[in-house]
Amino acid sequence: MAARWWRASLITRLVDMLRQGRAIAGARADFVTVLLGTWFAAGLFLDAWAHSNLTDLESFFTPWHAVFYSGFSATGAWICWLIYRNYQRGRRGLQAVPVGYGPAVVALPVFAVMGALDFTWHSTIGIETDIEIVFSPTHLGLVSAMMVIMATPLRTAWLNRATDRPTFPALLSLALCASLVLLFLPYASAATYNSELIVRIYTFIKGQSTNVVGKLSASILITNLVMLAPLLYAARRWRLPFGTATLLQVVLMSLTTAVTEYTTMSTAAAFVVAGVVTDVLLLKLRPSEERVTQFRLFGFLTPLVTWYLYFASAIIATGRFPSVTEMWTGAPLVAAFAGLLLAVVMVPGRR
Repeated sequence: MAARWWRASLITRLVDMLRQGRAIAGARADFVTVLLGTWFAAGLFLDAWAHSNLTDLESFFTPWHAVFYSGFSATGAWICWLIYRNYQRGRRGLQAVPVGYGPAVVALPVFAVMGALDFTWHSTIGIETDIEIVFSPTHLGLVSAMMVIMATPLRTAWLNRATDRPTFPALLSLALCASLVLLFLPYASAATYNSELIVRIYTFIKGQSTNVVGKLSASILITNLVMLAPLLYAARRWRLPFGTATLLQVVLMSLTTAVTEYTTMSTAAAFVVAGVVTDVLLLKLRPSEERVTQFRLFGFLTPLVTWYLYFASAIIATGRFPSVTEMWTGAPLVAAFAGLLLAVVMVPGRR
């Protein structure tokens, strides 16, 4: 125990030493950063839509690539300007890099290199138009660097010890990063299923192949973790304001429905309503590391509400119930227990 405390204390002192004399970007700068990050993310989702829906792509130079890479260029130029502004004020070396912006400075050239490799990849192998899009090594490199850049406002707020409230740029940054994760899991995203498909999949004859049923069930579990983890993560650090979960769902659904050409609107509406209910749970339970029971209860109840609303939306939209009652009544319970387990892993005990 003493050794663990000593290591934690040493790490804290090293972080404080690195932060000493560092510039703070400020709320306005973080707001601009997250707005440019939104442009950046929108470009990626537009490019993903093109790859998924336009099967005759033959060139790297497309309008959606222009939106995507111009978003990167604008974000990179803005971060460089912040550093240059601090340099003009007399700060040198790491002191010129605003707090929380260091990883983004590293990720910018990494993204540029991966972009060049992506051009070479497409020129050699061709343009992907199916699930191989999200397994392309260059695409994985691009999105990894992109997430580091877009998480910048989240990092600056996390390192601000003067407040227990997150900033709007931090919450939007968190939501955008979650949307990138979900974008690269199209084969395991329950948000891409429309109401008709949800009801039809859980209406099956016993004895037939259950591969499709299993895929939707697994997608519910994975999507559940992608949606819940950011909320539990943020609740460990801050007292989250009302609207946090709704913002997360609005960002996730706005980008996801765009990729599916707006064929999943009823499903998206269910997630947004679930976000409002989740905000009520946040308000009433106030989950945190100090309130372990409430933290775990939040991890259990949020998926339960979300996925029952998911199936309720499909039932209302189609006017019929899935024939296999065990599936649509049990899947939300499985997701709820998975959420509870995630909450226990994140906060094993009272801080």
